[in-house]
Amino acid sequence: MGNGKAIQWFPGHMTKAKREMEASLKLVDMVIELRDARIPFSSSNPMLKKMINKKPYLIILSKKDKADDFLTKEWTDYFNNQEISCISMDLLKDNVIKLVKDEVHKIMKPWIERQKSRGINPRAIRVMVTGIPNVGKSTLINRIAKRKIAKTADKPGVTRSLQWIKLDKDIDLLDTPGILWPKFEDEIIGLNLAIVGSINDDILDLERISVYALKKLIKNYPQFLIDRYNIELEEDPYIFFEKLGRSKGLLRRNEVDYERCYKFFLTEIRNDKLGKITWEKVNEENNKWIWT
Repeated sequence: MGNGKAIQWFPGHMTKAKREMEASLKLVDMVIELRDARIPFSSSNPMLKKMINKKPYLIILSKKDKADDFLTKEWTDYFNNQEISCISMDLLKDNVIKLVKDEVHKIMKPWIERQKSRGINPRAIRVMVTGIPNVGKSTLINRIAKRKIAKTADKPGVTRSLQWIKLDKDIDLLDTPGILWPKFEDEIIGLNLAIVGSINDDILDLERISVYALKKLIKNYPQFLIDRYNIELEEDPYIFFEKLGRSKGLLRRNEVDYERCYKFFLTEIRNDKLGKITWEKVNEENNKWIWT
């Protein structure tokens, strides 16, 4: 992506996590996948579809507080219209325990009724919680457990082991490490993941990401840029970064330090300084392998 460095998308611990997840799927009745509401398509894991087979499935769009409200509703409606259960959450403010319990019971109602019709007293529903790095999975687990049992950090690759958490007497959750897939079929997916911080910055071309993000913002949220920086928007992105660098004093020997400028711009985006932004729309051309 731009600088010619080989990018290792699949660190060793993620290969191990994939094997563990495949083994653990045999232990669970349904799967919850967390995705980032800002990139509901790019934050899905295409390997997961093959692994879960026909198990009941719930998508939770996390970080809805950071995403465009209108587009979040469009995405949840899209998935639900495809008969894929989907809800959105603010993991820090919503009543996540009630939301998860209600959805799990609704999805697993046929399974519970089948057990009862056979004269079996249903055991606790076993639910795997999965998602790529940095979608808020550890935050969800800690909220459900009402204590800090999962490591959290605003960077990818923190959770690295499997653990069971009791949601209530009827539901047991299996937490899993966040895993990425071996390669991206579309560079846009990698860029979207990079914008929200799901890929480590030290393996990325910051210029490519920043220019891509700026062009998307000019197309979809131009007023956010104008309100935040009071800079007239130009067709040439480098004119914008030149003006931004000078206005913020991001200089070296009186010349704009573009590397610092790109880091500053991406940090502003990730800290929601521009506003609530969603980087993907439901019917965009690059959404080639949405689950249907």
